Amino acid sequence: MKILLIEDEQPAADKLAAMLEQLPLPSHLVATLHSVGEAVSWLRSNPHPDLLLMDIELSDGQSFRIFEEVKIDAPVIFCTAYDEYWQEAFEHNSIDYLLKPLRPEKLELALLKYENLRQHFAGNYEQLQQWRKQPEGFKKRWLIKRGADFISLKTSDIAWCYAAHKIACLVDQNGQRYLLDKSLADLEKELDPAQFYRLNRKYITSINSIKKLKSVGKGRILVDLQPEPPEEVLVSADQAAAFKDWMDA
Repeated sequence: MKILLIEDEQPAADKLAAMLEQLPLPSHLVATLHSVGEAVSWLRSNPHPDLLLMDIELSDGQSFRIFEEVKIDAPVIFCTAYDEYWQEAFEHNSIDYLLKPLRPEKLELALLKYENLRQHFAGNYEQLQQWRKQPEGFKKRWLIKRGADFISLKTSDIAWCYAAHKIACLVDQNGQRYLLDKSLADLEKELDPAQFYRLNRKYITSINSIKKLKSVGKGRILVDLQPEPPEEVLVSADQAAAFKDWMDA
């Protein structure tokens, strides 16, 4: 497994390289690069590796800029101290998103995921790209009427949704509410199930809006959402296992 490391902090790069050497999976670090500019130059003049390990905040900008300058066909495992870029990361070849400080067992699991995907798709990364893409048919934005005006809301900006008197209410990441003349069941059909989950009869949430989970007895789960909803949001004991599987996918 040929790996390219893009990391601007030398101690972090050295630590990650040492982890790779200690893991049982065979790997070869072809180069360690430290900036967007250096990465673009290297990728333009060298064969691309099997896998990239990439920090996001580099000395000369975010590593997402690399994808604007050069076409990268290899999958990427992002390694970063910031948790707010996960959604954008998965739009840029990401197969995993690891938070610093890195733990060897997490890195090993991410590399095993790459190996499993590589074997499953028989080295055909075009198929892997299709696997990663958002399924066609799910809505990407919503045109919402508010008084005499119309407002466009991106699906990626939706934090959670809830049922209010047989209509659906969308809540964005800033806590702003938008009423839709739809039922929650209708809304559920138009949202990507990889990103949104029906918690109970009243609530659907984005994975990005789940702050933490808490067991509250009798097998139920209390879901802490951000922004905060007006009431406790619970997952029943019957749905708890399926919900945990979705969270751990």
